[in-house]
Parts: sequence; structure tokens; C-alpha cells
Amino acid sequence: MRVAYVCADPGVPVFGSKGASVHIQEIVRVFRARGDDVVVYTARRGDLPPRDLADLAVVERRVPRTADAAQRERSIADTAAALAAQVLADGCDLVYERFSLFAAVGADVASRLGVPVVLEVNAPLIDEQRTHRVLVDEPGSERAAHRALSTASVVACVSSPVAVWAEAHGARDTVVAPNGVNVDRIRPATRRAPADEPFRIGFVGTLKPWHGVDVLVEAMTHVGASPGRAVRLVVIGDGPAGAELRRQADEAGVAAVFHGAVAPEDMPGMLTALDVGVAPYRAADAYFSPLKVCEYLAAGLPVVASRVGQVPQLVQDGRTGILTPPGDPVALADALRVLRDDIVLRDRLGQAARARAVAAHDWRSVLSLILQALPVQVTA
Repeated sequence: MRVAYVCADPGVPVFGSKGASVHIQEIVRVFRARGDDVVVYTARRGDLPPRDLADLAVVERRVPRTADAAQRERSIADTAAALAAQVLADGCDLVYERFSLFAAVGADVASRLGVPVVLEVNAPLIDEQRTHRVLVDEPGSERAAHRALSTASVVACVSSPVAVWAEAHGARDTVVAPNGVNVDRIRPATRRAPADEPFRIGFVGTLKPWHGVDVLVEAMTHVGASPGRAVRLVVIGDGPAGAELRRQADEAGVAAVFHGAVAPEDMPGMLTALDVGVAPYRAADAYFSPLKVCEYLAAGLPVVASRVGQVPQLVQDGRTGILTPPGDPVALADALRVLRDDIVLRDRLGQAARARAVAAHDWRSVLSLILQALPVQVTA
């Protein structure tokens, strides 16, 4: 089967380090493992191609840089139209489109080629753009979204709240398919770190205030001040709060390593160097599905995470990890201290975490769920 994977969002590089880039790469991997021929059509290729995707065919149509928000919106729409024209010229048996503002590539293609369209929706993008950035042509964004959502054969939504949003904007057939993880690439460490080495507490993700890494740094001061094994904070990722977090850790005397953004290809090795994975959200929109938590689980790490959004559906409190109140450094420190000091509990949670990832969060299961929702079944 010939699959046209489409992402017209210039903020999501196919070969990038952010979670959205990982999502694209993993869906492509599963299609290719099925024996499908995949061509990616994108507004931004990125410059971090992993070795196993080096031969992936990528058609790029860049959105011109401009400081004019209205012009940028028009350029995104033009880029989406150019991508649709290329898909039509190349032909395909299935369009798999990542929902993007001002884009409806699947709708442009489906009626002319007579092929099914999967539209993957990861967030209520119109609401996000209006609230957190700049949205000039809101009516135009609404029209494009309605067209994309209403004509798709199936709309795959990362969470139930996203499905509600998609249905309110025109989606007819939705399926909830949360984020997953590649359990073949991300595996538990083969050996335990010696007890005389620091206990490594890790965070993976973009360094933005709502992720709560500042809460984690404060919690580290409490853990570090308690008797027992020394602790070290390992931060994998970068973002606008990076400089302030480094300053906070330094002033608090927290032993910390900030690795910056890491290519997805290098992430499995980084995770095996941790003892626990943390998702210390201050607060979070109910619709998000955190990729980092799935990666922690697959790596066999006990997870300490805030009880917000979709997190309690991923982390089973007391079974695969420990849930804590958001924004509470003392409760977070207590959970981390328990895991540092109780190796039996840590091993039990880590083994259950790995088993849960394999059973419930493998990307192969995610894509299978989506394709099974199509009105006409597609085969490799």
C-alpha cells in the first residue's frame, strides 16, 4: 500500500527532537514495518534523521519566513495546497494527515483519488493558537478545520477531550488513540547502577513553565537534604525556561546535569541511565497525552507524575508509579525519597511499568486501532 503521510505544520519538523517529531517517525516506522511504501509530504523536513529512516522519501514545501502573522497564515494555506498537488501527482492508496492549522490536504486529495483519509488530531489547535500565540484569520482556520475534519474517513484523536473538540468542529467518525512508544527501541537498562553512584532522577521534555521542572528542582533540595544515597537531577530537553532552571539549580546547590535537546535516536540510551522518570506538571490541559510518560514506562522506570490531565490513565498509582498533587514540591520529594530508599518497590514498579508499556502503549497497537476504524480495511 502506498501511504502519503502529510504534515503541513511548519512548527513540526519530521526529523526533529520534539515529541511531535517522534510521533511522526514512529507512525512511519509502523507503516514501513507492515510493508507499506511511505512518502512524507511536509512543510519542514528537519535535520536530525535517524539512521533507520535515512532512506525515507520526503517531499518538502517550506513556508516562507515572515514576521507578518497574516501573511504567514496565508503561506501555510498555500503550502498545504502545494503539498496536496504533489500527493495528487504522485498518487497513493491512503492519506494519513497530521491535523494542522489552515490545512486540509486529505480533503483536497480524497475526492479526486478516491482514497481513504486518516486525520490525526493531537490538540485543539485553533484554541491553542488563539490563546497562546497569534491567530489573525480565525474564520479561515475554522473553515479549513471543518473541511479537514468533516471529510476524513476517520479522525484519530489523542484523547477523549480532543475527540469532543473534533466532533464539535465537524468530525463524523472519531477514534481515541493516545500517544504510544516504541517498545523495541526503548528498553530497560540491562544492569543496575552501583549503590555508591548518585540516584538519577530524570525529566524529559521541553522546558516551559507548565511542565513544572522548577517544582522538581525545589523537590530535589528536600531529597538531597535527607539521609541516604546522593541524588542527581538529569534534565533532557531545552526550552525558554532553560536558563532560569539552570540558575535555580545552581543557587539551590542541586546536583544537576542539563543535556539540552536530544535527537530521538539517542533517547533510548539516555533513558537507560536514569533510575526514575518524572513528569512534574504544575497544571495541564485535560486533552494532552504525554509522550514522555510512555517512554519512561517502556524504559522500565518507575514514574513519579502529577495527577493532572490524562496522566492518571497512563500511570497506575502504586502499580507503575506514584502520582502526586501538581505543584507540590514536598509531596514530590516524598515520592522520590521513597523510591530512592526502597529498591524492592522501585524494581516492582519498574517491571510493571515495562509490562504496561508493552501491553497497552506500543505504537503498533496505536496504528492498528486507527486503521481498524476505517470504513474500508486497508492492507499492506
